[in-house]
Amino acid sequence: MGSDLKIGTDPAEVGFDAARLERLDRRLARWVDDGQLPGFLVTVARHGSLVHVGRYGLRDVENGLPVEEDTRWRIYSMTKPVTSVAAMMLYEEGAFQLSDPIATWLPEFAEPRVYVAGSAMKPVTVPSIEPIRVRHVLSHMSGLTYGFHHAHPVDAMYRAAGHEWSTPPGADSAEVCRQWASMPLVFQPGTDWNYGVSTDVLGRLVEVISGQPLDEFFQQRIFAPLGMTDTSFGLRAGDDVESLARLYLATPGQPGGPSSGMFFSEAFDAVAHSKPAFLSGGGGLVSTAEDYLRFVELLRRGGSYDGGRLLGPRTIAHMVRNHLPGNADLETFGRPLYAETPLRGVGFGLGFSMVIDPARYGVVASLGDYGWGGAASTAFYVDPVEDVTVSFYTQLLPSSTLPIRNHLRQLVNQALVD
Repeated sequence: MGSDLKIGTDPAEVGFDAARLERLDRRLARWVDDGQLPGFLVTVARHGSLVHVGRYGLRDVENGLPVEEDTRWRIYSMTKPVTSVAAMMLYEEGAFQLSDPIATWLPEFAEPRVYVAGSAMKPVTVPSIEPIRVRHVLSHMSGLTYGFHHAHPVDAMYRAAGHEWSTPPGADSAEVCRQWASMPLVFQPGTDWNYGVSTDVLGRLVEVISGQPLDEFFQQRIFAPLGMTDTSFGLRAGDDVESLARLYLATPGQPGGPSSGMFFSEAFDAVAHSKPAFLSGGGGLVSTAEDYLRFVELLRRGGSYDGGRLLGPRTIAHMVRNHLPGNADLETFGRPLYAETPLRGVGFGLGFSMVIDPARYGVVASLGDYGWGGAASTAFYVDPVEDVTVSFYTQLLPSSTLPIRNHLRQLVNQALVD
């Protein structure tokens, strides 16, 4: 797995206890055996050596198809770090300043309104004091939101306009940005943190600044250099549909027990079977564990890969430090909504969350370990202190169903013995 990784390294050579690493698979497999996960694949690497690949269960429960190393997964919001890297590649070329208003390239955002009172049907709004800046869409401090939050009247306005788990049929990135720009912001830009369509707007920004559709930019500037041959917006013509893991939804109110914890969603599942009209920089990619590991290892290496460099190490260091005011964590500063990370002791930078207080976080973890996850319970993190990368793949919506991310850190770190 991964052209830059040493394959088949003895875990002991890089400080891992192999027997202790097996605890990780055993714990994850319990969720599969209890009917709460269909199947999974997990990778652990250190110092650029892949020491563990665990897989168990099924990618397609109904047809009995097992998880394979080349199984494709909807990575949803693990698309966001890719889009953030794309934007920062343009930043490194001098295309923009992080403080530039996005309306320079997306004029529909020139005069945003901000919600202050009222209902979704009759909102009271005021003009924005501060423009939405590039750093605001990189850090989710733009005031944009998601329709699926169900936490704010503006969320309801998004849903009414066809923006909940998807976007209106046939609308491309230019059109969906126009629609979002016509709706109020949840707060004045820069004053709060709210997980939302910010990275989708960032993807549109990449398109306008580069003059390329997002899939072309990704392919030419990121995927081809890294050798990511199986990553795309939905399946491509000629791709084997059976290689894509089926998507399952958690059964509300079910604590588990055999086959009671999830169900197959054909409607949700079908969306990824072909290239969509809207190339979502916030959640549109399907990928394999091997492909995405190449991207994660690029981050660990400070932007370099065997054969070249996509970003400078200081740029990545800037992206993975906490950008929340006063070094606050997301629980203190952000809105405690659905998010793909725990909120206590966790900060947010330019496209990544990071552990800023391991004790408050409540899980054995390194200060500054960073990553993100996807809505179907996928996750990755890079631990720069231990020089470890971990990635996890399954297909269960929503990601808040099981405490997978905490268990990953807990069980990987207990296996480090050097």
